[in-house]
Amino acid sequence: MKKIFIIILTPLICTLSERLFSQDTFSITAVDPVTGLVGSAGASCIAGSIILSDVHPNRGVIHTQASYNAQNQNYARYLMNQGYSPQQIIDSLIARDAGNNPTIRQYGITDFVGNTVRRAAYTGVNCINYKNHVLGVNFTVQGNILLGQQILDSMVSRFINTQGSFTDKLMASLQGAKVIGADTRCTGRGTSSISAFIRVARPTDPTSGPYWLDLNVNNTPVGRDPIDSLQILYNNWIATGISNNQNIYPENFRLYQNYPNPFNPLTVIMFDIAELSDVKLTIYDVTGKVISVLCDNKFHQGRYSVSFDAGSLSSGVYLYHLKTDSFSETRKMVLAK
Repeated sequence: MKKIFIIILTPLICTLSERLFSQDTFSITAVDPVTGLVGSAGASCIAGSIILSDVHPNRGVIHTQASYNAQNQNYARYLMNQGYSPQQIIDSLIARDAGNNPTIRQYGITDFVGNTVRRAAYTGVNCINYKNHVLGVNFTVQGNILLGQQILDSMVSRFINTQGSFTDKLMASLQGAKVIGADTRCTGRGTSSISAFIRVARPTDPTSGPYWLDLNVNNTPVGRDPIDSLQILYNNWIATGISNNQNIYPENFRLYQNYPNPFNPLTVIMFDIAELSDVKLTIYDVTGKVISVLCDNKFHQGRYSVSFDAGSLSSGVYLYHLKTDSFSETRKMVLAK
C-alpha cells in the first residue's frame, strides 16, 4: 500500500483545526476539462486557510469550510475517490455530518468526467452572515462572514471575464475579493483577509502533491493584504515556473501545513525547502519505536507534501521527525479512529 502521511503540528494545531479554522470565508473551486487542470483558491481572516483545500488531480476539487471539520473533509475525499458526483458528496455530507450539525457547514465541489463538468455547493442556514454560494459553468464560489454578495459577484466576474490562462483566472478571482473587510473580521486590520492560497494540479501530478502550482501565504501582519503577497508569488511562478514561498518563508527548511489533525486514517505533511537539501522524514510511536521512514533522499527547492496512511495503526499520539543537514524538528500527530 502506498504510504501517506501528514505532519501534524502540536496540540495547538489541533485546536486551530477545530476552532481557528472554524470559519473559512471566500474561495473558488474550478476545473478545465480541456487541459485537465483542477484549481483551488481562497482566503480568510484566519491563518492557514489552505486547510480547506482538497485537490484531486485529473478529477476535481473539494472545499470544506465554515466550522471546518476534519472528519467531514476526510469523508468527502473518500467519496470523490470512489467516483461520487459533487452533489452526491454534498448530500452524503449533510446526511452524515461528523458533528451532527450540517447547518454550520459550507461546501463547494467541482469535478469533471470526460468533457462533462459537475459542480455543487451548499451553505448551511446557520453559517455566519453574510453567506452564500454561486455555481458557474465550471466553478463554484462560496463564502461566509462576508461584507456582502458583492464579494462573491466580483470573484465570479473576474474568473469569467479575465483573459488568460486557467491559473490567471483563479488569481484574478481572488483579486476580485481584495476589498477591506471582505472577510468582515479583517476590517480593523485594513485588509481583506489574513491568509490566501492558490493551487492548480495537472492530470499527471501525484495525488498528494507536489502540485504544478502550489502557493500559500499562511499569515500576514496588520495592513498587509495576503492577496497582494500571493500575487507577488504568482508573478514569480509565472516568470520562473517554481512554486516556492521563499519571500514568505526564507528559512532553509520550514513546515508549512499539516492537515487534518486529528486524522483518520489519512493525513498530509507539507514543507518548504529554500535550497537543495537531504531530507529524512520518520514516524515514531510515543515509545520511540520507528513506525515508518516516509522519505530519506534529496529534495530540490520548492514545496512538498507527503501523505501518511495510518489505517493499520491503533488510535493514539504519534510523532514525526523532519531532519535536514541544518534543520531538525519533532512534532505530534493524533490518530483518532
